[in-house]
Amino acid sequence: MISYNFVKEFIEKSIRENWNEPSLSDYQGISYTYSEVAGHIYRLHKTFDAWDVKPGDKIALYGRNNANWAITYLAIISYGAVVVPILADFSKVDVHNIINHSDSIMLFAGELVWENVDEKEILGVRAIFSLSTYLPLIERNEEFAARAASQNEKVEAEVKVLTATDIHYPETSNDKLAVISYTSGTTGFSKGVMLPHNSLAANIDFGRKNIGIQAKDKIVSFLPLAHAYGVAFEFLLPFAVGCHITFLTKVPSPAIILQAFQEVKPRLVLAVPLILEKIYKKKLLPVISKPAVKVMLAIPLLNKIIHKKINKSLTDAFGGNFLEVVIGGAALNNEVETLLRKIKFPVTVGYGMTECGPLISYTGWRETRKGSCGKILPTLEMRIDSPNPETEVGEILIRGENLMYGYYKNPEATEKSIDKDGWLHTGDLGIIDRKGFIFIRGRSKSMILGASGQNIYPEEVEARLSNLPYIQETVVVEQNGKLVALVFPDLEAIEKDKITPEEVEKIMNANRIEVNKHLPNFSQIASIKIHSQEFEKTPKRSIKRFLYQ
Repeated sequence: MISYNFVKEFIEKSIRENWNEPSLSDYQGISYTYSEVAGHIYRLHKTFDAWDVKPGDKIALYGRNNANWAITYLAIISYGAVVVPILADFSKVDVHNIINHSDSIMLFAGELVWENVDEKEILGVRAIFSLSTYLPLIERNEEFAARAASQNEKVEAEVKVLTATDIHYPETSNDKLAVISYTSGTTGFSKGVMLPHNSLAANIDFGRKNIGIQAKDKIVSFLPLAHAYGVAFEFLLPFAVGCHITFLTKVPSPAIILQAFQEVKPRLVLAVPLILEKIYKKKLLPVISKPAVKVMLAIPLLNKIIHKKINKSLTDAFGGNFLEVVIGGAALNNEVETLLRKIKFPVTVGYGMTECGPLISYTGWRETRKGSCGKILPTLEMRIDSPNPETEVGEILIRGENLMYGYYKNPEATEKSIDKDGWLHTGDLGIIDRKGFIFIRGRSKSMILGASGQNIYPEEVEARLSNLPYIQETVVVEQNGKLVALVFPDLEAIEKDKITPEEVEKIMNANRIEVNKHLPNFSQIASIKIHSQEFEKTPKRSIKRFLYQ
């Protein structure tokens, strides 16, 4: 068990030590100091008291990223209740199912998602509150409602005289349940991952000791807070350290993200591969593909000058003040990573999953190895289920402090994921080198068995395809014994270059021929089929493969 109490060490202590410092802000919107966050937590705790919320009760939190969402999360956790974060992009049916399945007794909902809630479908909820105002939208118990209303004036008076020394939250044991995170994986459907306080503490303590951010540093949060990666490292870790966190409150496009980076100049950047790969394809590739630049890159002294200029351009795009860019959610494209390492751009790749809250492995950009996702965390142990883990791909198995308790009210799924010896079967395939660096080779459930028994990892084929002209996204599947690449074209580039549909077909066939030059016979693409819409994705921006098999 982690020695640090999550609530006391990472919430209470940070509020007390950073009382007058800026804490949580909405991009181009409202901003709170740590003392103002404490005031809102105090109000919410009194609301929970009035509505007879007990430690261990579940409270659903449904809305887009913003400061009030973050405050409500902190209030629920520090009260000893269990937070059930719901992704804003879930369907109405999914939202109702999650609220009901989790046994949530309260719901906090944002204005932009409120229309997705039908109160007649969630009868177990005592009250629904607005995330914007913290005022009740629906009240189903007159006694509790009257009690809450009667104490408002007294609570406001108490908030006005609140000081840092008054902040004392219940010491919820690290073995208590903290979060039920419902997430849809790439090979299945939603399950409620039960994360204890200990899992959160293990992740945040590791981040505090290894990532290097400090009090008063600035952070931009744009990954979904209802997902483990975003909430842990764009919110909980920076809050525990005493940073100033700015939330992008709208669906973040690369343009909006980069604009926010320019204004905020964050000290740490978390990203999914798509962002860096888009920058590479749109900005860097056209430059380094020019004949004159290619010549200069072949000359030892000149290439260093060009690399330095490319590095500065990319660094400036991310605000110019960051320690490193940490990629999560999926592997970084090999071609992109090769260039970034050549120009000494500070980027590293981590590996995690919601079931570990989320981090499994990480190494800083200076020490990490190309193609790897770092080394296992000290709070975990790992083994590769193969006869020779250094050379033969096997499933990655994990156990230790970060691990979930299982899936809420789903013992069958829990037993399938965690064996009798406590090993979590991740479903990911990889190898590990002699120095402990982990290399992911794909998902076991996405692996395709070739006609002669060869293992085909579609992610590796997709990585090559995604760098070819006019390809936005691709999924490689097996159809009638042959490999087919489903491709969603880069519509913006096609429109800009005035490419006709007939020309697109020819370009895609040329792409198929080109990629097959670099693939063994058993994993070559037989055909490319144009997909008219963007592929459906999980919160981690991984394509839901099971929909396209």
